[in-house]
Amino acid sequence: MTIRKLPMMLAITALGAFGAGYARQAAAEAPKPADKAAAPPAAAAPTNCKVYGGGKCCDPAVTAHLPKESVFKACGESEATFLGESGKKDECRYYFKVEGEKPDDSTIMVYAPQQKEVPSSPTDPFFSYKHVGKVYVTDKAKSPKVAATMAKSTGLWLPGKGYFVSVNASTSVCSKPEASKLAPFIK
Repeated sequence: MTIRKLPMMLAITALGAFGAGYARQAAAEAPKPADKAAAPPAAAAPTNCKVYGGGKCCDPAVTAHLPKESVFKACGESEATFLGESGKKDECRYYFKVEGEKPDDSTIMVYAPQQKEVPSSPTDPFFSYKHVGKVYVTDKAKSPKVAATMAKSTGLWLPGKGYFVSVNASTSVCSKPEASKLAPFIK
């Protein structure tokens, strides 16, 4: 190293040490996450939610597609038979008390994921569908293995703009004729 480069190297080293000390001081003085005034408030949890099985409340955006009151009306259920709800991302399950059935087998499941491209009709390899108004309802099983599943539940499907709604209704909660009455309530 030449003598001309020595003052430059010392200056760079001093600036580096000064910068590191300044960064430590700035980090110590930075506001803590709880101190941030500009942080958006957390989404409020629904207050009229009855949770089932240690789950969590359903997302209001999902329940808007099929409110539990619509299930009560179309399927002949009530608060007396309603055990609660359990929500996951894009999904809500309503649980009901049915004589001789497990609660996990007595549900109405609403699934409403966001999609860029939504088909105009269901593309299900296991079932054929028929129209009930604007909603598609499972009609026939495409194989004998799937026929047993179809006897236990009714599927409903509605295309939307940027989403679709799929409902799987246990026949112990909502019979096939009742599921047809449920179809107009799906949004």
